[in-house]
Amino acid sequence: MLRIENFWEMSEYATETYVAPKPTDEEIERVEQRLGYTLPSRYIDLMRGQNGGIPLRSTYPTSEATSWAEDHIAITAFFPISSTHEYGIAGEMGTHFWESEWGYPAIGVAICDCPSAGHDLVYLDYRACGPTGEPSVVHIDVECEQETKLADNFEQFINGLRLEEEWDV
Repeated sequence: MLRIENFWEMSEYATETYVAPKPTDEEIERVEQRLGYTLPSRYIDLMRGQNGGIPLRSTYPTSEATSWAEDHIAITAFFPISSTHEYGIAGEMGTHFWESEWGYPAIGVAICDCPSAGHDLVYLDYRACGPTGEPSVVHIDVECEQETKLADNFEQFINGLRLEEEWDV
């Protein structure tokens, strides 16, 4: 079951920067066609509640060190399902931007920004399942050329997010 109660940070910055209007069926179809991937139903469910934003639980454990920490990654925000919002997954600063301007691999859909200001992102990875399958979730650090698998699917990723305060920094 998808854990989304008390999921989003409520702030003016989060709303102004990352939140788009809730996606309609037509917008979801437009985004999927533009990106060439079927979005996971659980990602769509989350975005129908609030389309993008900053999560309260913003860290995810890893089994290996990343450029962020020895045992976890941090995320700044979830990108909305949108073709018109600047940070929408199919928007001006969406998946295609990250691939063409920053050199991210064309493996799927960029869904989360990280605190490094573009040097690492969280992706839905469709390499093993194909464009209509259930993607895994990976962290890609383009600067360090490091890829870390986070979860087998989006629901597992959401349910594994933790509060920043839980880490011994």
